[in-house]
Amino acid sequence: MIKRFHALYVGQIELDNIGLDGTPANDRRYSNARLSEVFETSRQVAQVMDELGYYCLWAAEHHFQREGYECIPNLIQWGLWLATQTRRLKIGSAFNVLPMWHPIRLAEDYAMADLVTDGRVILGVGRGYHTREVETFGGPLLDTAANREIFEEGLQLLLKCFNEEAFHHKGKYFECPPAVPYRGYDLKEITMVPRPKHLPVEIWMPIASGRTIDMMAQYGLKAMVTLNGEKILDDVVRAFHDACHRHNRPVQLGQDMIWAPASTSPTPRRRRSAASSLRMTNASSGSPRSALSATPTNKAGPGGRPGRRRRFRPCARASNRRHGSAARPVRSSTASRRSRRAIRGSKTS
Repeated sequence: MIKRFHALYVGQIELDNIGLDGTPANDRRYSNARLSEVFETSRQVAQVMDELGYYCLWAAEHHFQREGYECIPNLIQWGLWLATQTRRLKIGSAFNVLPMWHPIRLAEDYAMADLVTDGRVILGVGRGYHTREVETFGGPLLDTAANREIFEEGLQLLLKCFNEEAFHHKGKYFECPPAVPYRGYDLKEITMVPRPKHLPVEIWMPIASGRTIDMMAQYGLKAMVTLNGEKILDDVVRAFHDACHRHNRPVQLGQDMIWAPASTSPTPRRRRSAASSLRMTNASSGSPRSALSATPTNKAGPGGRPGRRRRFRPCARASNRRHGSAARPVRSSTASRRSRRAIRGSKTS
């Protein structure tokens, strides 16, 4: 059954001249002030979600997007800040692009966030898909085999940082620590300081194809499904379930998964974008179809709060995804009402 409700804000600004005849993506360039609006927008969204009892707000790591589509470069810092602006809401990373990070730096940043927020920041990792981003940071992307290799080795090192009191790692891409003298002895192992408070660390990863499923099951990762279609969803959920059992993870069908369907149907007055109307459902058990329900069937609101039955509608602000869309950064006294309308449209975990 559906237990938790989440929403995704990828960090887009309010774009102008959108639609099929709008400004092409490559011709868009916004000022730094406009691109920075995403932080006020995300604060408003997070506070309304917190008030309504949502479980988690997710965002995506992206870089160099002067086009205004995805403008949050550091999800751990973003999550730390939003934790100070809310009371209970968790902040999720969807996803930290691991080939652009040194795994120990990411592990340290997350460990600090876990400690100072008492577990309110959720870690997610991905392989990346923008050449402008990954290749600029020195990671491989055009070489897909190398991208997969460095991601998997980085994940292994990340898990050693979290789970081992002291460790040594030597692989194709990383050697930690190197064989160097230190204070009169030869360095052979290191300890990450501090380590997270909440172990094992909950780590999410997107399922974009069937090739990643076995690796996710092997390393104990949880799955966010971004594929649409009931048959595709059913196949992916069952494949992840079977892979977990092959690796001695006795999960129930649908457990450790989030479904993030993107709504593509137009409203009578405007077209909704995938980014602004993304709905996410978290089915802890039961058949994959349990994650397809559009409306909670009990009488509790999001987060289990008692109240009248609600129907979660997609966000009102929208446009064709080809040219982008965003929830408008609200500066007037209507901010809370607009944020409420946007949040009530995001059906999640």
